[in-house]
Amino acid sequence: MNVLYGVVGEGMGHAMRSRVLLEHLLSQGHQVQVMASGRAHGYLAKRFDGVNQIHGLHLIVEENRVRLGRTIWSNVLSGLAGIPKNIAAYFDLIRDFRPTLVVSDFESWTYLYGKMHGLPVLSVDNQQFIARCRHPDEIIAGHESSFQLTKTFVKSKLPYCAHYMVTTFVRPEVRKPDTTLYPPILRPEILNTKTTRGEHLLVYQTQEGNTALADTLKRTKLPCRIYGMKRNIESDEKDGNLIYRPFSELTFIEDLASCKAVIANAGFTLMGECVYMKKPMLAVALEDQFEQIINARYLHYAGYGQCAASLLDPAQVADFVQAIPSCEAKLATYSQDGNRGLLRGLDGFLDRAEAGVL
Repeated sequence: MNVLYGVVGEGMGHAMRSRVLLEHLLSQGHQVQVMASGRAHGYLAKRFDGVNQIHGLHLIVEENRVRLGRTIWSNVLSGLAGIPKNIAAYFDLIRDFRPTLVVSDFESWTYLYGKMHGLPVLSVDNQQFIARCRHPDEIIAGHESSFQLTKTFVKSKLPYCAHYMVTTFVRPEVRKPDTTLYPPILRPEILNTKTTRGEHLLVYQTQEGNTALADTLKRTKLPCRIYGMKRNIESDEKDGNLIYRPFSELTFIEDLASCKAVIANAGFTLMGECVYMKKPMLAVALEDQFEQIINARYLHYAGYGQCAASLLDPAQVADFVQAIPSCEAKLATYSQDGNRGLLRGLDGFLDRAEAGVL
């Protein structure tokens, strides 16, 4: 089949999990054209042919907080230039490829193309979890307005798809039809790495110059391997109990697989990898980013880690370290059969689409 695959470019999680599905689709003999924006385009273009760059939304983050006003205006201004390029890309696609179905990882342009041409659209992402499941009151408490706003946005992003494959490490009640929950999609590097239990904390923080967090980690006197806070370094830099490391996917995964626990923002991809590897996580949600807030709260709710509302202080880290054994006990009950269930679901959807029974 000819598959049009859309990947939103905000954050690398979409690109990394889409890589897994794209490798599977190609291994099954399907022809695929990819539409991706932002950093997702660069990541996927290095690995696949047929990856087309389009305009997509982006976030502006400062001091661990999403700057809503600047984000909105930046997207509006860049969109004025990006939209004509997207339209031109789709005209080229119509002429040369003629897709028979669409898979969208929270990407609107491919979704709209599918709807305009009467093609079945499959949604594969973790964001639909917010809109298509029922959530306990304690998960939403204190953020009711943000929840309603985010749910409305998620619902309006990709409405009326033929099916929604939703990735999650918990199992709340599904409230919408045509929805199936699956475990998080894992990279082959994660699946193929043996885990051990060391004594260091893995710290992943994408804001440079976060001196408050660095001071907090120093005062804990715990060994910390830190990624992202010094982006331009070419080798390890040691500062007391802190080791700043240049980013390398290989060394990051090795440090993740051998750590005692993880401190990071509450992005879904790393969180899913921590749960699979049974690594307790202290998740620091970006302010004004409800998706991260609900991720962090569910992690705490399930007992797999703890959540923090903003920048850390020594007491939060100390409390988390004390809670690591209980988190490990909860994580020991979690199981996941790699990506097999979701890939079977993907194959089943394509079989039904080819048979015309969707």
